[in-house]
Amino acid sequence: SLQGETSTTGLPTTFVRLTGCPLRCGYCDTAYAFEGGQKMALSAIMDRVHDNGARHVTVTGGEPLAQPQCIELLRELCDAGYRVSLETSGAMPVDDVDQRVVKILDLKTPGSGEVHRNLYENIALLLPHDEVKFVICDRQDYDWSCLKMDELGLAERAAEILISPSQGQLAPKQLAE
Repeated sequence: SLQGETSTTGLPTTFVRLTGCPLRCGYCDTAYAFEGGQKMALSAIMDRVHDNGARHVTVTGGEPLAQPQCIELLRELCDAGYRVSLETSGAMPVDDVDQRVVKILDLKTPGSGEVHRNLYENIALLLPHDEVKFVICDRQDYDWSCLKMDELGLAERAAEILISPSQGQLAPKQLAE
């Protein structure tokens, strides 16, 4: 598919969606990934990624880091020469994530209903190529996000800070204004 979010928007991308998520954000658009899925060996995943032909791979979920072999998958993808990104909620530790992986850390805003799950220790582990994302539901979320950007020094820690409107809750035009 084509990446529709982050700084790689428009880039041909193979998405590896891992099942399971310990969070229940009010605006979640992938609740279907909470359960089900198909168990696959890492070698089978690598074969499917190879067959797709894209050089960029995004590992996402649910919450991919909730899967015990996610760290190994990320490393194998990097070793195979793929450009790899990880979309994570920020509620699970990222300290074992391969440094070659671009982490997209989705800090949960108050409107998500999961702001208490943010693991702020992850901020110190951001590398200069990583990105931070905020999903905004309302003005309170926007103000909170601006405060967190300053408080955590995110402009100095991340390559990009991404702000997205929550689908159906905030018009993109309103967020842009």
